[in-house]
Amino acid sequence: MEYIKFDKSKPLDIIPIGRIAIDFNPTDMNRPLSESANFNKYVGGSPANIAVGLARLGSKPGFIARVSDDQFGDYVINYFKNDGIDVSHVFRCQNGENLGLTFTEILSPTQSSILMYRDGVADLQVCPDDVDEEYIKSAKAVLISGTALCASPSREAALKTMFLAKKNGLVVIFDIDYRSYTWKSKDEISLYYTIAARNSDIILGSREEFDLTESMLGTCKNDRESAALWHSYGNKIVIIKHGKEGSCAYLNDGKAYKVRPFPVKMLKGFGGGDGYASAFLHSLLNGKSVPEALEFATASASMLVSAHSCSAAMPSEADVEKFIADNKPTAGEVVEEM
Repeated sequence: MEYIKFDKSKPLDIIPIGRIAIDFNPTDMNRPLSESANFNKYVGGSPANIAVGLARLGSKPGFIARVSDDQFGDYVINYFKNDGIDVSHVFRCQNGENLGLTFTEILSPTQSSILMYRDGVADLQVCPDDVDEEYIKSAKAVLISGTALCASPSREAALKTMFLAKKNGLVVIFDIDYRSYTWKSKDEISLYYTIAARNSDIILGSREEFDLTESMLGTCKNDRESAALWHSYGNKIVIIKHGKEGSCAYLNDGKAYKVRPFPVKMLKGFGGGDGYASAFLHSLLNGKSVPEALEFATASASMLVSAHSCSAAMPSEADVEKFIADNKPTAGEVVEEM
């Protein structure tokens, strides 16, 4: 059964809106951030990572965003161009706003944390005037990131993108992508997450993120109840992730598929979700079944947590297929939940 239908006549596959940042990951790892002295610089931010992941796999993403009018802005725009991401709607800030900076702490393969500098950041300056209906109409789908909903004018720009997409028959994807910064209260989080979740076709998030989304409605007791709630509002696919325990895709016909993770030698505890999202969506765009898409997504996520970077480590389609072939005898099994 085909759960999601994409308009194959559209030149762009998916347009994310939201956060582009700069990641600084330490090369002297397994120590506190206060003791790290050397870092590699990467393009970061979940929507940006997903766009890069889609492009590396062979999809054609666009992007709607604001970046700084400086050398870091040059860096991310050139990075996007080199990967084939359309940057016609990535605009420069005019009032001196800077790109957000993220310094990661990798204490061990299973202990990671993030220090973010997010005051007056460029990505939250994207505004409704930056969202052009003709540009939205050129794509098969849009991706709304939860971080874009945390403050104005980015919040209004994201909602405009979502409603224009629905008006024009695009697929709406909601990546909950919860980050605590900027949000003022749990009620505010739940309010705007609920608006996005009630108007999407696909939702991706962790159990914690679904609990935050549902908090004003009454938190569901388990994953199946959460899936049933969002299916009732028109979502076709609800993906709930449980980290090392794997993930499950709940479909609006009552079917559910759980995938067992691929065991890898972890380097860090972040980045896997962005690799997962880009690989799952690329698979759906190319007509794979949901179980196939789950396996492909889980393989990509496993590859990302074993790499030093996020965006720079996004794999090609051939890389993921080889990883699956090499590891499938021992992991990656997709089973139908009863």
